[in-house]
Amino acid sequence: MKLTAKQEAFCLAYLEAGNASEAYRQAYNAENMKPETVNRKAKELLDNGKIAARIEALQEEHRERHKITVDDLLAELEEARKTALNLPLPQSSAAVAATMGKAKLLGLDKQILEHSGPNGGPIPTMPTVIELVAPNVESED
Repeated sequence: MKLTAKQEAFCLAYLEAGNASEAYRQAYNAENMKPETVNRKAKELLDNGKIAARIEALQEEHRERHKITVDDLLAELEEARKTALNLPLPQSSAAVAATMGKAKLLGLDKQILEHSGPNGGPIPTMPTVIELVAPNVESED
């Protein structure tokens, strides 16, 4: 799993920043690039299997080194949520952010869209019918 120096720099910057576009800017010469180009290039790097595997390995090393577990993070988020709700002026947006952080950690933040019709089968497709109606105009001949 040999990466180029810039790919490795991207992985390290991504781990630090948590943002692929920012990591791309730090690892590559992107000062003359449009933001859309940086975003696309960063996404391409994240989609690269070797890079994704390296980022996962770095994240695992980080978790091991700091002994951080999902339970630890959930407890911190729950404490932050309760604190936000118990302030003299409750901060509901902070509480919601903490709740959403917990959901994300647990993989519960994904919307599931069901695309099925009656009895679990495919959705029946009906042709769209457009009816053109002209006003009834009688000629005066």
